[in-house]
Amino acid sequence: MRPRIAPGRFRELGPINWVVWQVLSRAAGTEDAHLFSTLGRTRGLFRGWLHYSGKLMPGGRLPRHESELVILRVAHLRSCEYEMDHHIRLGRRAGVTAEILDRVRVGPTAPDWSDKHRALLAVVDQMVETRDVDDAHWVDLAAHYDERTLIEIVLLINQYEGLAASITALRIQRDGI
Repeated sequence: MRPRIAPGRFRELGPINWVVWQVLSRAAGTEDAHLFSTLGRTRGLFRGWLHYSGKLMPGGRLPRHESELVILRVAHLRSCEYEMDHHIRLGRRAGVTAEILDRVRVGPTAPDWSDKHRALLAVVDQMVETRDVDDAHWVDLAAHYDERTLIEIVLLINQYEGLAASITALRIQRDGI
């Protein structure tokens, strides 16, 4: 699979996005984070997207561990290996062990989830599958989070599902390929 749009370099990214790409690639543990060198070609749009994304994760109200559970579940459901690769690494830093990652892949029906995490993952599954959340799942989730965080959870799920779709449609290659 070849990328539909080649990752940009200095000329395509411009000086600001080139520096941002370099910093984010190092933070991701790679020489070229293809996601950022591809999306960076959009110049100011890329920086606006980064700001929005950063407000959700890592800058959101949801604890980082729970954000990573959401993102990993979305990536798994969307079969987005690029997103999985990055968030397995980031998830480790947030306490997502190999055992927890295996449970994320199984989903909310896996044993040993807390009621809170089971409700969170059930909402992820329902949103990815139906683009909505029924009242029963909403009530379960709302028992654990305040209104502002509930909104953020919906936005986070949609952000990473949209990102997975963008990665797939643009055929962004996994880093190191």
